[in-house]
Amino acid sequence: MVAGLKRVADFEISVAAYPESHPEAESEKADLDNLKRKIDAGATRAITQFFFEPGYFLRFRDRAHGAGISVPIVPGILPVTNFSQVTKFAGMCGARLPAWMAEMFDGLDNDPDTRKLVAATVAAQTCQLLAAEGVQDFHFYTLNRADLSFAICRILGIRPPHSNGGDAPGDSK
Repeated sequence: MVAGLKRVADFEISVAAYPESHPEAESEKADLDNLKRKIDAGATRAITQFFFEPGYFLRFRDRAHGAGISVPIVPGILPVTNFSQVTKFAGMCGARLPAWMAEMFDGLDNDPDTRKLVAATVAAQTCQLLAAEGVQDFHFYTLNRADLSFAICRILGIRPPHSNGGDAPGDSK
């Protein structure tokens, strides 16, 4: 598909990557070989499936570079707003949920405001840890929750141009 699109025009093409390997991959190596084929066919960037431990991404990035993949690899960040839903998502895509995360969200099922604060904080901390390792770009899986991505950007010090304090989504100042 990537090669076909490149024959049509010089598109910028992002492809999927899996820091913890695709659940249907025969092996970690086979999964990385598949990513390399997509890059060699003309993909210009890879965006990863979500993960919750920065080390998974960093090890994957290093393995990808070792396999000759030199395009940007953008980490996929998923703010957790519903832990039981994320547990289902993780099971389908092979992402591991760390015990510390389950503990952090334990007891918050009926407290959506605290869940949002925890979700934004955890995602921002992940971004900060990755940035300290040289990661410059992030992809947020918003699940139609722009407010969380906006809050994460604020925590990270990212502001809209000409910010006057009334820059929240939907704010008309």
